[in-house]
Amino acid sequence: MKAASGLTFEEAKMKLEAFCAYQDRCTFEVENKMKTWELDEKDRSALLLYLVESRFLSDERFAESFVSGKVNIKRWGRNKLIAELRRKRITESLISKAISEVQDDVYFGNLKHLYDLKSQSLSNERDEYKRKVKLYRYLQSKGYTLDEIQDVYSSGKRT
Repeated sequence: MKAASGLTFEEAKMKLEAFCAYQDRCTFEVENKMKTWELDEKDRSALLLYLVESRFLSDERFAESFVSGKVNIKRWGRNKLIAELRRKRITESLISKAISEVQDDVYFGNLKHLYDLKSQSLSNERDEYKRKVKLYRYLQSKGYTLDEIQDVYSSGKRT
C-alpha cells in the first residue's frame, strides 16, 4: 500500500533500515521520520516492531551512545543530558542507566577542563563578580549543577 508520500511499505522499511544503521536512533526520531512520510498508523506500528525485533532500533542503545558521545565530545553535564534524553522521550529508567555509566573521573575532568578554558577566556574581565557569574552561567548551560560548579570553583581559587 502506498502512503501519501508515495512510499510503499517495503520502500519505507529499506529507508528506515538505512536511517537506523547510519547512527543510533530512538523510537521518537523514527516515529517523527515516518510521520513526515505520512505512513498510516498500522504501517508505522509494523515498521517499528520490525526495527526493534531486527535490532535496528533500541532506545537503550541509543541512550548509552548519546550519553557517551555528549560526555566525551561535547563535555555535557548530567542536567543537559537528562533534559535532552527526556526531550527524545527516553524512559527515566533508561536515562538513569545511561547516566550511571559515566565515570566520575571523566565527568569531573570535563568540568575542570571547561572551567579552565572559560576562566582563561574571561581573564580580561576585571570585575570578579561578573567573571564568576559568566563562568557559572556558562557551566550551567553545559548541564552542570551549582554544587559541582562551586566545588571546581573553590578548588580553582586555591590553586
